[in-house]
Amino acid sequence: MSQRTATIQRKTAETEISLSLTLDGTGQVDVQTGVGFFDHMLTLLGKHGLFDLTIRAKGDLEVDAHHTVEDTGICLGKALLQAVGDKKGINRYGSMTLPMEDTLVTSAVDLSGRFWFIDKFEFPSEKIGEFDTQLVEVFWQAVAANALMNLHVVLHHGRNSHHISEAIFKATARALRQAITIDPRQTGVPSSKGVL
Repeated sequence: MSQRTATIQRKTAETEISLSLTLDGTGQVDVQTGVGFFDHMLTLLGKHGLFDLTIRAKGDLEVDAHHTVEDTGICLGKALLQAVGDKKGINRYGSMTLPMEDTLVTSAVDLSGRFWFIDKFEFPSEKIGEFDTQLVEVFWQAVAANALMNLHVVLHHGRNSHHISEAIFKATARALRQAITIDPRQTGVPSSKGVL
């Protein structure tokens, strides 16, 4: 099997991002976005997805972290779509219900070639340190839209904002890991349409 990788470069008036992704990796992560909590979440994403992930992002952090987080999500979504290729042999679907201390999150993925994002989560605080909790939704919507996937994330319960965010990133990483995995019994594209 050829290596499923992608490298995305994106430069705008607000951000400059370089992102490299290897789907069949070992969880080697090297991310520098200038947003400490976001780097932590991206590291969890790579480790739990077993993706090799390198990101360098420079954004207008003097404004806030919104553009940096959203544009990184755009790049990651594009990289996922490119790296997964024609989708022959993949599971296509993945889901994980993941506990994180007081928190329980379910994330479900369909690499359908069609975008849909449902988020059923709220944070008890507006900030995690300096990080705006609204940016978790912004990031995952950007990923899902650019990966052309269905992503449904449901918070069953949780009291701690850090734990909620961490559970969302870990659960989605595990769901993606399952969805992109090659099933040896799946000889073609997992769709009755014959294409995804």
